[in-house]
Amino acid sequence: MSEESSKFVQHCKDPNGLDKIILREVRGSSAQVYLYGGQVTSWKNEHGEDLLFVSSKAIFKHPKPIRGGIQICFPQFGSGALERHGFARNSFWKIDKDPPPFPTITSNKAFIDLILRHSEEEVKIWPHRYEFRLRITLGPGGDLMLTSRIRNTNTDGKPFTFTFAYHTYLSVTDISEVRVEGLETLDYLDSLKDRERFTEQGDAITFESEVDKIYVSTPTKIAILDHERKRTFVLRKDGLPDAVVWNPWDKKAKAIPDFGDDDYKHMLCVDAACAEKPITLKPGEEWKGRLELSVVPSSYCSGQLDPQRALCI
Repeated sequence: MSEESSKFVQHCKDPNGLDKIILREVRGSSAQVYLYGGQVTSWKNEHGEDLLFVSSKAIFKHPKPIRGGIQICFPQFGSGALERHGFARNSFWKIDKDPPPFPTITSNKAFIDLILRHSEEEVKIWPHRYEFRLRITLGPGGDLMLTSRIRNTNTDGKPFTFTFAYHTYLSVTDISEVRVEGLETLDYLDSLKDRERFTEQGDAITFESEVDKIYVSTPTKIAILDHERKRTFVLRKDGLPDAVVWNPWDKKAKAIPDFGDDDYKHMLCVDAACAEKPITLKPGEEWKGRLELSVVPSSYCSGQLDPQRALCI
């Protein structure tokens, strides 16, 4: 790595010996990416405030997934034939030395390319061969972008099917003072009621109890307003039709071993996902899904999710 690029990308180890990458931008923002899970565990603004939540009881040791940050859920979101949320989030990824070209040319220098391929052990539980390429980019303005490209590399002619999510733990000041805009009037599957289908009735989503919902056919932009801190997360997504909203609230928080009793007050998961209708890839086919996170002052609200039209203080 050249001296110039090492200013933006630093490879190091954590106290447990796990490999991680630190991305830095000139204005002071940063992101931390673990090769374990291909997981972003920190995303800080220029003031050094972490915008992602990581549990006070998170375990940074295989085979336990790291509780928080942005988990990669593949090839399964939720429960099913495989372990919950699939195996990508507790697999060891590698730095991709030779990624295929991205369609857009970018001047961003703070990025890392990771790759996950099937292992012979893994094929026993999920009998397919694949290449999962993940680019994580920190933009000059502090925006965080994750682009996933999954290719079917089966040699037996068989397609495979998967579901997917960027399981994103946002750090909020007080969950009772948070609202989500952009999902109102949409249908959702309530995971607390065996994925029964309902229609969202409120003019925004607010929180006063446990929630675990999969909103379907969602817009490409969603706003998460943290009133206490007077800032708004803007989530943009591409190739991911669904959005999952989750907070365990007090009772379930106490039942999760790697989750602090009061952690639920300071986090909210809003996931860009493909959960309702699985994706099928034939051999040689590739799927692409993208997540972009940014933060703006809280004067911004959803409306058209256009900052010129959304100065609704």
